Amino acid sequence: MVDVATARGPVAVGDLGRTLMHEHIFVLTPDVQQNYPEEWGNEDARIDDAVAKLTALVAAGISTIVDPTVVGLGRYLPRIATVAARVPDLNIIVATGCYTYDSVPFFFHHRGPAVGEVLGIDVPDPMVDFFIGDITEGITGTGIKAGMLKCAIDHQGPTKGVERVMRAVAKAHLATGVPITVHTHPESHQGLEVQRIMGEEGVAPEAIILGHSGDSNDADHLSALAEAGFWLGMDRFGINLTTTFEARADIVVELCRRGFASKMVLSHDAACYIDWLEPGAMAFMPDWHYLHLTNDVIPYLLDHGVTEAQVDEMLIANPRRIFEGARA
Repeated sequence: MVDVATARGPVAVGDLGRTLMHEHIFVLTPDVQQNYPEEWGNEDARIDDAVAKLTALVAAGISTIVDPTVVGLGRYLPRIATVAARVPDLNIIVATGCYTYDSVPFFFHHRGPAVGEVLGIDVPDPMVDFFIGDITEGITGTGIKAGMLKCAIDHQGPTKGVERVMRAVAKAHLATGVPITVHTHPESHQGLEVQRIMGEEGVAPEAIILGHSGDSNDADHLSALAEAGFWLGMDRFGINLTTTFEARADIVVELCRRGFASKMVLSHDAACYIDWLEPGAMAFMPDWHYLHLTNDVIPYLLDHGVTEAQVDEMLIANPRRIFEGARA
């Protein structure tokens, strides 16, 4: 049986239980936090709050979360290790990769391929070795290994920087077998660009989760991606500023009706704390929290024709297949 790396060491894939495939713990802007620490506040209080929220998630029946917080989102593994040690009944699968909609971080601007372009030679991308090291050796001296790769493409499409990160993630996947989750923008059909770029690198669609697919209600487009082999991340439940609770749930109902429960995973894309928001903004998204799926979404799905077996498939069987299949 395949083992999956978690914040407390390897866990057999069959023991993951109910899994939310896209949840953050802390999403931060490190330069701002380092220079204006009063915004963050008390470290112990932030950790206590995260422990309380994740403990409540365990009590609701969730055994595992994937935290796709990478470079560009404020990943800091020593803090996650502290949280994981205090919530021993929750598996936290952490990620490696880079989050950008446009350029690569300045650290990489004049390294690797960028230097190669100037010199007219092929220079390997240092991102690849960084990502592979996080998977095979561990992150930030913690010994915690990444169990997921992460990149992003939004409405801007495959900019030069976005494509570079995606190709680096693809190479790291091929070297390690770790699955990939991609932040996508389904309204502009960016999943098709993921299909093109990752396909050129030799990555099978079955190794890729197209994150935020539930932002779209285009059942035909999403069905075509599922038929191509991709996993659909219906993973922003609770973010209802430009859509509604019903719209997010109804597209899952429709795709289940079409036979695609076997190709979807569920989540919120929530966080214990995210510094991207104006103070008080959460008042406009009262359902954006870890318990929304179990408290509200799943009952709605069951009331609208989705079966218990399909719910279990999306929460238990499909995450297991993702980790087993990518390794294969």
